[in-house]
Amino acid sequence: MKPRPYNIELHIEELVLHGFSPNDRHAIGEAVQRELTRLFVEQGVHGSLGRGFEADRVDGGAFNVKSGTKAEGIGGQVAQSVYSGLEQEQRARPQSNERR
Repeated sequence: MKPRPYNIELHIEELVLHGFSPNDRHAIGEAVQRELTRLFVEQGVHGSLGRGFEADRVDGGAFNVKSGTKAEGIGGQVAQSVYSGLEQEQRARPQSNERR
């Protein structure tokens, strides 16, 4: 039996990044979207996300970017951090369907 496909709606109200040019914001945002899509398609949906999940804030942590890294690489790192943050949120409350 095939796993049930998910319809995921992820809304990022504000993405706070320090140390990047404001001119790169759209390219970084688009790269985040592409990478998050890839991660959800290839690695799947964390348990609580499949049962309905809402969070006011997800801590993606911090990461270092080498000087000269293009927006695509920065967005990829941001998406990896967000995806990991969602997994950590899920682990913190594995049995809860509560909305926060």
